[in-house]
Amino acid sequence: MKFRNDPRRITGSIGPVITPFTDDGALDIPSLRNLIRWQLAHGSHGISIGGSTGEPGAQTVSERAEAIRAAADEIGDRVPFLPGTGSAKMDETLELTGIAREAGADACLIITPYYARPTQEALYQWYATVAREFPDLPLVIYNVPGRTAVDIAPETVGRLYRDFDNLVGIKETTKDFEHFSRVIAECGQDLMVWSGIELLCLPLLALGGVGFVSATANFAPGAIADMYNAWSEGNFSRARDLHYRLHPLVDLTFVETNPAPAKWVLAQRGLISSAHVRPPLITPTEPGRDRIKQLLADGEDLLSPTTVQGASS
Repeated sequence: MKFRNDPRRITGSIGPVITPFTDDGALDIPSLRNLIRWQLAHGSHGISIGGSTGEPGAQTVSERAEAIRAAADEIGDRVPFLPGTGSAKMDETLELTGIAREAGADACLIITPYYARPTQEALYQWYATVAREFPDLPLVIYNVPGRTAVDIAPETVGRLYRDFDNLVGIKETTKDFEHFSRVIAECGQDLMVWSGIELLCLPLLALGGVGFVSATANFAPGAIADMYNAWSEGNFSRARDLHYRLHPLVDLTFVETNPAPAKWVLAQRGLISSAHVRPPLITPTEPGRDRIKQLLADGEDLLSPTTVQGASS
């Protein structure tokens, strides 16, 4: 929780680590720990679990809690820890957020409640309830309308930001780039904004964003972190070069539903024990695997090596 009192330090490339499972579908904590060590060895500036890439909807609350505790222990305050603790149910959201707080999370990522399609007033009340329950814990709104079927409006974000000191930012996973700009304009440039859309990671920095949570970082953490580093150092040509060179690996991430392609790549490279994804997802089909291999070859030079000190391969 070293960064909890200063959430402005939660910047850069926050690796949204997948949730590894064994071949028979059990939670694979040793592989999760290995992935975190590997991410940190390759320069990720922070770690997240339990977002869309982490298959939270396919896990029990106790499994998510076990993963949060293990991740916090493995990170050990070396970088910020930003777990996803949201759910479509308020009781689960409060329980998981409380567990993350006790485990030492620096901030929590709260997804908009999915499926029910709440109104903007209902969304305000949802986040207000969580913010009041955890006044000492920084909270980040997770807006991902493509998965939740609800889009939090800039005005609602602004209202929450003004009413609650611990509502510090938003992860925007929408391809509507105007939404990014309107949210910042509504809240002011002190609002922390991370992009969850891979090809908008670099453009967001120009608008005042503080970083990104890119699923592609699961297998190319070094290149994703370097893109942020280059931007921060004023080396804009290198940042743009990495942005465009990453396109094949970004496309790979979504050959089939994320995180199935990323898990397949990590398993092929020996970083996790199995490519297993839980239903309703499936491992990549044969045509999907063929396409992944093509894109992998196109972006191979940006893959992070598997053999680094501190992470077994």
